Amino acid sequence: MSYEKEESIAIQACLQAAKLTERVRSKIPKAIEKIDNSPVTLADFGSQALICYHIHSAFPDDPIVAEENPKELLKPERAGDLKQIVDYVKEDNKDVDEKKLIEWIGYGNGRVSERFWTLDPIDGTKGFIRQDQYAIALALIVDGDVKVGVMACPAYGSDGGLLFYAVRGKGSYTQSITSYDTTIPTRIHIVANNDQNTFRFTESVESCHGDQTKQNEIAKRIGIQTPPIRMDSQVKYGLVANGEAVLYFRFPNPHRQDYRENIWDHAAGTIIVEEAGGKVTDMDGKPLNFRDNEKMLHNRGVIVSNGIIHDQVLEVLKS
Repeated sequence: MSYEKEESIAIQACLQAAKLTERVRSKIPKAIEKIDNSPVTLADFGSQALICYHIHSAFPDDPIVAEENPKELLKPERAGDLKQIVDYVKEDNKDVDEKKLIEWIGYGNGRVSERFWTLDPIDGTKGFIRQDQYAIALALIVDGDVKVGVMACPAYGSDGGLLFYAVRGKGSYTQSITSYDTTIPTRIHIVANNDQNTFRFTESVESCHGDQTKQNEIAKRIGIQTPPIRMDSQVKYGLVANGEAVLYFRFPNPHRQDYRENIWDHAAGTIIVEEAGGKVTDMDGKPLNFRDNEKMLHNRGVIVSNGIIHDQVLEVLKS
């Protein structure tokens, strides 16, 4: 399959969601604490509603496995938040009301199947709140393989943000978010190890999201001398795919060794790096498992590289 329709719908959905999230971000984003103590904003719900509406309208038989659950908005104390999200979404879809909004967000509570979409409506919510990096990440998975990946990164670069997208077997591309309709796609590629300006690695801003001590140790052992680039969200995948870094590490936090990653935090970024010539595995060299569960239960940590240096990293990890 060419997946042309899927790519087109996914791109337009993410572009529309990016406009909404940037409108919200221009104000002071309100954060709500979820049951797992992680933050969610009104923009997360608005983004999920818009994207799930577009995907469900075009592909009604496709489940969507997304991060947010509309039950949070049904609490009596969230009535004002629900109305505010409706107002945000109405700027892009006049037909929305409170009932439809809950329904659209709920489309994202599907299950992993042979063919499904996975979505993080705002990956890097803490970055979003502090006016830093975040990504809207959407991927189509068929028989466990990511076939289409789209990441809208509104804070990437200095030209109104960058859209990353890829279809399996067709390469990875970028375009400006704010001038998407008037720009042509740029094909992107990983960078080799011989450019000292890009021979560097990236990791999460939040120390609890990894093992920064070990990540820095491994980087030094393979010859990387520069400090890490710390960023929120799957934007780090974009950094490797775009040839601005050779590695992205996400090792398990030593205090949370039983933690396993969510598929929506990695699916879109994985295909974008792979189609740019890079490689993505876990710490044991196994491909990331997007087939069985919304959590990658059989994967430990994540290594994203330019491909050239990947085997060396795995060998150093074993020693």
